[in-house]
Amino acid sequence: MKTRIQELRKKNKISQDELAQAVGVTRQTITSLENEKYTASLVLAYKIARYFQLTIEDVFDFTDVEE
Repeated sequence: MKTRIQELRKKNKISQDELAQAVGVTRQTITSLENEKYTASLVLAYKIARYFQLTIEDVFDFTDVEE
């Protein structure tokens, strides 16, 4: 699943480690999300979106998700 996490982090000058600590995961989890190797749980997606004060849909791209 595509995300805007890396773009949002860079725009806000936040490291992967800072974001990881803020949402309660490891830096490796953030790396995996940014590289599309891992799909966030609903709770994690919510935490990341709230961190950036956006909706989940503003951070994660659901266009490739099958209904």
